[in-house]
Amino acid sequence: MTFSRRTTRITAVAGAAAAFALLATGCSSSSTPATTGTATDPITLTVTTFGTMGYDDLYKQYEADHPNITIKATNIDTGDNAKTDWQTKEAAGAGLPDVQAVEEGWLSAVMQVSDQFNDLSAYGANDIKDRWVDWKLQQATDTKGRIIGYGSDIGPEGLCYNKTDFAAAGLPTDRDAVATLFGGSSATWDDYFTVGAKYKAATGKAFYDQSGFLWNAMVNQQKEGYYKADGTLNVDGNADLKALWTKLSTATASGLSANQTAWDWGKGKAFTDGTFSTFVCPGWMLGVVKGQVTSAGGDASTGWDFANVFPGGAANWGGSFLTVPTQSKHPQEAADLAAFLTDAKSQAAAFGVAGTFPSVTAAQTDPAVTGTNALSTFFNNAPIGQILADRAKGVVAQFKGPDDSVIQSQVFGPSIQEIDSGKADGATAWNDAITLLNQLVVNK
Repeated sequence: MTFSRRTTRITAVAGAAAAFALLATGCSSSSTPATTGTATDPITLTVTTFGTMGYDDLYKQYEADHPNITIKATNIDTGDNAKTDWQTKEAAGAGLPDVQAVEEGWLSAVMQVSDQFNDLSAYGANDIKDRWVDWKLQQATDTKGRIIGYGSDIGPEGLCYNKTDFAAAGLPTDRDAVATLFGGSSATWDDYFTVGAKYKAATGKAFYDQSGFLWNAMVNQQKEGYYKADGTLNVDGNADLKALWTKLSTATASGLSANQTAWDWGKGKAFTDGTFSTFVCPGWMLGVVKGQVTSAGGDASTGWDFANVFPGGAANWGGSFLTVPTQSKHPQEAADLAAFLTDAKSQAAAFGVAGTFPSVTAAQTDPAVTGTNALSTFFNNAPIGQILADRAKGVVAQFKGPDDSVIQSQVFGPSIQEIDSGKADGATAWNDAITLLNQLVVNK
C-alpha cells in the first residue's frame, strides 16, 4: 500500500511485493560540476514528475516562448515509485533529469543529500522567494540556508461525498448542510464515524474506500507525526497515534471500510457503483476522482461533490517541489523552467487541470482558482478553489523524517490491509506495525 499521489491515467498497479519492497537508500558521491549553456543554444531539458501535476500545456507554452528549448518530460505514476527512481539514479551518479519533482513525504531524504542539488539562490531564487507561503519555502531550505526546491502545490484536505448515495441514505445532500452534518468547523473523527454508522445502517454499504487514506490524514493532523521536530522517531509509545489507530480500526471493524486496494478502484467502477460514498480529498485528489469516474463511464451526474469540512480539523496531504540536481548540464535554464512552472499564473493554470492547490499566495486568489473550471463543474459546481483556500487555514508544515514515506507505506500499509480485510483486530495490527517499524526503520 502507498499513500503517495497517483496519476489519473488508468494503468496497471504495482503488485503487493513491489509496494512493500525496500526502497534504495544509497546516495551518490559528488558529481562533476555542471555547465550552463547560453540563452540561444538549442538544448533539451529533461523533467521528471509524478502523479497529476497539470504541466503538459505549460510545457508547450514554455517551448513556444523559448524556441531554443525542447522539454522531454517523464511522468512516474506514484510518489513512492518516483522516490525509488530518484534514489536509484542518485546512487548511480547519473541519469537524473534537469528538473526533478520531489514529494513532501520524501523531501527529508533529499535534504540528507542536499549538496547533490543546486542552490537555486544562485539562479534567481532570492528575487522570487516571497511568492510562496512562508512554510513552503522553509521546507525546501536546507540547514546551510540553501534553497533547493521551488514549491508547486500544497495539499489542504476537504471531504468528497456522493450526493446520490447520501440521498439514498436519507442524509443531507447540500454541501453546506453536509459540512454541518459532520460538525462544521469543529468536525471530529467521532462525528465522521457516527455519520458513517448511520449511512451503513440505512444502506448496508461501506462509507469510505479503505482505511489507509484516513490514517494518513489522522497522522498529518498532528503537530508531530511519525517524527518529532528534533528528528527522532515518534511512533512506538505515542499514545495519541495509538488512540487514533484504535478509533479507526474500531470503525473499520464495524464495516465502514470497503476494503479497496489503495489506488486501484476497478478502473473507477467503485466510484460509480456506490461501493463507498465519502473520500478524503486534498486538492490534487480531485483530479484523481474525476479521472476515475470518467474512466468508468461516469460524469458529473454520478453525483460527487466537495464539502468545506474535514474530520479532525486542518490537514495537509502532499505537496511537491521542483529541484535542479547538480547532474544537470543546464542549471540556469532548468531553474528558469522550474521558476516558470511554479509562478502564480502557472500554478493557477495547473489547478484548473489537476486540482493542485497553489503554494504561491498570489495564485490562491486568482480567478482561475476561485472561479469555475472543469473540475468545479464536475463536482456539482462546487467552489473548489474557495473551499481549499479555507481548508488551508491552520495548516502548518509537519516535520517529515527520512523514512516518513517508508513508515506510511511499508510499516502501516500491511496493518491497514489487516484491519480492512478483518484478518487482525486493531491491537494486533498495531503491534504488527511496530514489529515492521523495528525491522525496516529502527534496525535497518
